[in-house]
Amino acid sequence: MRYTGAMRTPLTDCHIALGAKMAPFAGWEMPIVYRGIIQEHQYTREVSSIFDICHMGEFEFKGPTACADLDRLLTLNVAALKPGACTYGYLLNDNGCALDDLICFRFGEDHFWLVVNAGTTPTDAAWIQARLSPQTQFTDLSPRTAKLDIQGPQTRAEMEKALGLKLPDLKYFHFQPLTLLGHECVLSRTGYTGEFGYELFTPMETAEQFWTLFLEHSAIQPAGLGARDSLRVEMGYPLYGHELRQDVAPLSAGHGKFIDLNKEFIGKDAIKKELASLSRMRLIGLVLESRSAARPGDVVVSDGQEVGIVTSGLFSPSLNVAVALAEVRSHIDRPGGRVSVKVRDKLLNATVTELPFYKQGTARKKY
Repeated sequence: MRYTGAMRTPLTDCHIALGAKMAPFAGWEMPIVYRGIIQEHQYTREVSSIFDICHMGEFEFKGPTACADLDRLLTLNVAALKPGACTYGYLLNDNGCALDDLICFRFGEDHFWLVVNAGTTPTDAAWIQARLSPQTQFTDLSPRTAKLDIQGPQTRAEMEKALGLKLPDLKYFHFQPLTLLGHECVLSRTGYTGEFGYELFTPMETAEQFWTLFLEHSAIQPAGLGARDSLRVEMGYPLYGHELRQDVAPLSAGHGKFIDLNKEFIGKDAIKKELASLSRMRLIGLVLESRSAARPGDVVVSDGQEVGIVTSGLFSPSLNVAVALAEVRSHIDRPGGRVSVKVRDKLLNATVTELPFYKQGTARKKY
């Protein structure tokens, strides 16, 4: 069974052979770090790193009612999505709270993919299948689909060197099916690091072949989930279980920009009610006046009052300072505002800042 016990990706033995520190994540045994989080982080920003993301889930939808079903299930405007494009959004419950954040791919008029988080794959599948029309065909592609994320400004050149061919010119948040090394694959360009790069979906049994090829025939180096987390925090991107949770509406994480209120979707009424609330929470960035990092759950204080909590916090390798994402009351979300964070019984001063923290990313650049 895919969803029981401590699961391993097809690359687990490769990680162990490379000396990776392994740890459980969302029910999977995953590489956290190889050479060092800061080194892997900086290499991604400057060159190119490959991440094993085979633990994530992929669902396929086909049929004449697939588009309408997904439009009703998701906050994003599926009907407006053109073939070859993908977009980010949320799967909500009836109370408007986030069951998951995901990316929807449109292959054709009646053909779609959803790429979902590892820890929510089985619950997402059950929730979605229970709400599909009889004519919509659902297939869980997760057990047979590997996903490799190759990220960094030199990614295209290094992948082309290893593969011995030119990759297609993909716009940001677009994808293309293609044949690589004789295998049917999908190449997308969405990113979770803020840098230019690709996500390569391949048959599960070919994951090690691609992994080995890139490491042995290019400057691409492996990176673990530690660097992946520091990269995404610098960009202000949410992580399910931190900025996005099943007990809160996802309005703070993206300030509502990934929710299309011009269409109907499950949870819309609850979202509209939350938007009207003057006391709703907002996601902000904090730069601490200390190298000490805040941790999830640390309390944010303003004028002696508790006004929010830290959802993610770490030392930023790119900025050489401690940063944090925090959910706070809307009255203190203005950039430049001063607050404190209670870290291990000490109050550390912090400044509210606009997201992303790191503004030199190459994700939208053409290579």
